[in-house]
Amino acid sequence: MSIEIGSFDAKARLSELLREVQRGQRFTITLRGRPVADLVPSDSAARQDFHAAIEAMRSIRKVRGVSEETVAEWIAEGRR
Repeated sequence: MSIEIGSFDAKARLSELLREVQRGQRFTITLRGRPVADLVPSDSAARQDFHAAIEAMRSIRKVRGVSEETVAEWIAEGRR
């Protein structure tokens, strides 16, 4: 869902709006009450976050020395 903001306010608060967009917020900029543009997070920024998440998951240490049965028990316990 996006928040509507007038073009004059968008111009005056651009830095603030960009910080909000970095956090995932979306804005629809209006001119005399009519939507003219959308201010949304960049696809490349989302892609970078995606790659960073993958790298973070790959750097997690693997559990060693635990039987498959124990892992299955842990999984079942987490589903309760």
